[in-house]
Amino acid sequence: MSTLQLIEEFLNTVDERTFVRNGERHVAGEQLTSPQALADWLVAHELAAAGTTLRAADLSATTALRTALRQALGGESGAALEGYALRLAPDASGGLRIAASSGRPWLDVVLETVAESVARDDWKRIKLCDAVDCRWAFYDTSRSGRGRWCDMEVCGNRHKTRTYRERRAKTG
Repeated sequence: MSTLQLIEEFLNTVDERTFVRNGERHVAGEQLTSPQALADWLVAHELAAAGTTLRAADLSATTALRTALRQALGGESGAALEGYALRLAPDASGGLRIAASSGRPWLDVVLETVAESVARDDWKRIKLCDAVDCRWAFYDTSRSGRGRWCDMEVCGNRHKTRTYRERRAKTG
């Protein structure tokens, strides 16, 4: 799994999608519903050892970071990311690496991955789908880096169909 894929999956632990597809409404949901659900997600993504016990404060800190990252991706100026300290630390090869010290190792991995992707200029490829009834996080693989939809066949098509119908209604 690529490091940005981990971030994409972390951002999508909350599902804000509410669209209707094939006559069925998608039900939005939250994966991180309890400290145990968070522990299970962390174990599945190799960010914690099996049997890790977490508290409500761990869950709250994790969802707060996720919310701040999603807000930043959505262009919200109030994204509360200033409270996350990063520093340079020596790495095993004698070089330097970006290090976080949140007190929660899994959050440090997320923070360091995001910071490194910003430094590499990859972060701009992580986006939230432009469809207001979707907002799924995705990695933009388009050549130009200007992709707007998590899935062109679903969200992009619905947008283009809606725009076409509005245009026809105005001229009809």
